[in-house]
Amino acid sequence: MSEFTQRELADKLRECAGESEGMDVADEAALDTPFIELGYDSLALLQVTGVIKREYGVELSDDAVVEAETPRLLLKMINTNLPDAA
Repeated sequence: MSEFTQRELADKLRECAGESEGMDVADEAALDTPFIELGYDSLALLQVTGVIKREYGVELSDDAVVEAETPRLLLKMINTNLPDAA
């Protein structure tokens, strides 16, 4: 896998934590919207990154996940740490 996409992140969030309360995470405008405004708390993000770790081998610390306040920041972290990205 060369890149984890915004659509894939949106799908994983829906699978693990349900629908967002506002804007669709797959919408380009949501990239810089804080997860909390989208209806996802830190627990939801930790669940999603746990699934991403199991499925894609992406290692992210819990602290890093909590610091990724927007989909854009989380996608950057995921893609930087994808095993094929090295």
